Amino acid sequence: MASHSAILGVGGGIAAYKAAELARELMERGFEINVVMTAAAQEFVRPLTFAALTGRKVVTEMFGAGSAEDVLASSVEHIRVAQQNRVLVVAPATADLLARFAHGLANDFLTTLYLAFEGPVVLAPAMNTAMWRHPATQENVKTLAGRGHFIIPPDEGPLACGTSGPGRLPEPARIAAYLERLVTRRHDLDGETILVTAGPTREPLDPVRFITNRSSGKMGYAMAEAAAQRGAKVVLVSGPVQIAAPEGVEVVPVQTAAEMRAAVLQHLPECGMVIKTAAVADYHLAQIPKQKVKKTAMRLSLELDPTPDILAEVGREIERLNSGQLLIGFAAETENVVAEAKRKLQAKKCDMVVANNVAGDATGFEVDENEVTLVTRAKETIELGRATKRVLADKILDEALKLRLALHKDR
Repeated sequence: MASHSAILGVGGGIAAYKAAELARELMERGFEINVVMTAAAQEFVRPLTFAALTGRKVVTEMFGAGSAEDVLASSVEHIRVAQQNRVLVVAPATADLLARFAHGLANDFLTTLYLAFEGPVVLAPAMNTAMWRHPATQENVKTLAGRGHFIIPPDEGPLACGTSGPGRLPEPARIAAYLERLVTRRHDLDGETILVTAGPTREPLDPVRFITNRSSGKMGYAMAEAAAQRGAKVVLVSGPVQIAAPEGVEVVPVQTAAEMRAAVLQHLPECGMVIKTAAVADYHLAQIPKQKVKKTAMRLSLELDPTPDILAEVGREIERLNSGQLLIGFAAETENVVAEAKRKLQAKKCDMVVANNVAGDATGFEVDENEVTLVTRAKETIELGRATKRVLADKILDEALKLRLALHKDR
């Protein structure tokens, strides 16, 4: 088996012609490509196209013709193909294929192969905008992401049906680059389930106003993406943000601190590591008016109550259960950054706190870079310096795994 052997599943949509370009892009990156086409795909592109590009047989049906021996061999070919390839990518993944994958239907070679395949699965959906946005399709995508599959969301733009919106197959070069990163990634989190919180919360003041903060969610989403690409099943509890969800991550959207607390406690038992990057609002209005508060010339005073301290509650729960889950908190500070991180480490019963200075404009909130220092329960202070949030995410995970190993040795 080649180290970069991949199955390219081609679904039946107008974007099927782009799958030929994807095959070429992958081969230029060193992949050996085995193409499997659905019957519908063959209505758009002929198998000969892929055979000429790859120099390999293209699988087009479940049962081949010929002698009894040939038919018998073809009937178990899906097992052989599944075992001999490292990754399965389906592009375009039509609404029909997403539905059949999600529900375990196996009525042709590609869907049967999918059930037999045990490696990473990458799905690149392409379809009409209304079909993509339909609740059934979105539920199927959520189901597949929950299995740890990697979903590359469709691009937006003009579609063959004459409309414009999300539904275009991502550019072949983008899909190929994603697969290249996937097969060369580290696998040190395989089999793990990690809970990440990200973004701000919004605490209503009336039906149209709320309290929030400047968190963009970029650091939390970078942590979720890094963990997923290293093999973890990631549950991302996210406040309202304006960025796309990482591929292969289960997103649990929330608005308020109370909703975030409920989601975190619900998913806590299944997770071996908890990474709390969310910037939870510190205060909320206990009694929210049912109607919009009208502006007047009078001063307005608000009596606010503290929101639940989710990090501290999780720390106490892990300590009570003695479950060994690793708890990582984040501290966004404007002064005394390391001292505040150490205080938070003790007060919240964390194993590690990631401290970042948000006083400047170049790092911290709403930008792509951070400058962080780690403080740990092993009494270490580790300077990670300044880098993009995605680069720092991997460095934080590296240190988290070292810390967990050290703490387990001490037990």
